[in-house]
Amino acid sequence: MSAPGFEGSYLGATDKISPLAIMECKICWTPYDPAEGDDTRQVLPGTAFADLPGDWSCPGCSAPKAQFLVREDPGAASAPVMAEMERRTRALTADFTEVFNGKMRDVPMVNHALQVQAVGFQPHEGGFLGVLVAPWFMNLVFLPPEGYPLLAATAKEVIRFPSGDYEFLHNSRELTGPYLACSLFSPMGDFTSQLQAVDVARAVMAELFEPDNRAETDRAADIRALREAELAPPAAAGEAAPADAPAEAPSRRRLITGGLDG
Repeated sequence: MSAPGFEGSYLGATDKISPLAIMECKICWTPYDPAEGDDTRQVLPGTAFADLPGDWSCPGCSAPKAQFLVREDPGAASAPVMAEMERRTRALTADFTEVFNGKMRDVPMVNHALQVQAVGFQPHEGGFLGVLVAPWFMNLVFLPPEGYPLLAATAKEVIRFPSGDYEFLHNSRELTGPYLACSLFSPMGDFTSQLQAVDVARAVMAELFEPDNRAETDRAADIRALREAELAPPAAAGEAAPADAPAEAPSRRRLITGGLDG
């Protein structure tokens, strides 16, 4: 627990308030709103109360930070959820980093321009949904809530999103615990950088919830790995694409529909 930093709320522990907490001076009732910052001390908007300089004082009466109370905390309700999401995605990343270091580092299919990274995770159906990028795959991953009906490893489950129905495989790892994964890309040789892979992962998360991406009939596993030809830049008519041409990230619509949208 951090040292006390203000009076009257949570015993002054700044780790009990969210970055959105609006504080109020108990001497003159002047508020400090992180969304506005403090022009008198050139504190930029977006600066949390806990991140104010140690010598910061009330703009109204010069009372020290310790004289402030919590007036309201819009982020308090979501703080435990976000902390749990951070814990679970950190465990997921650690698990697959260990797999890379222990088993995959010298495998030819590995793209050494990439690293393990959890991208775009957000609360979903009581658990957490996002994309895991690794040097040898990119998967849509669902970290289920406690009590979720779990199946045997590699058992299939179709999960419905606004854009369609997608096939996930159940699995479990030591740190992560149970999780469900839907293959997007494997191997990852078409990606030239981590930035490109992350951009595509974020596109997946955005398009997954777009009803306009739904086909006339639902297709399981629509966002499975695209073939190399579907990722490569189109060649001009009558002209073959050079063998060493860099891969082009697919359009969001082609990605989310597995390149089958026409």
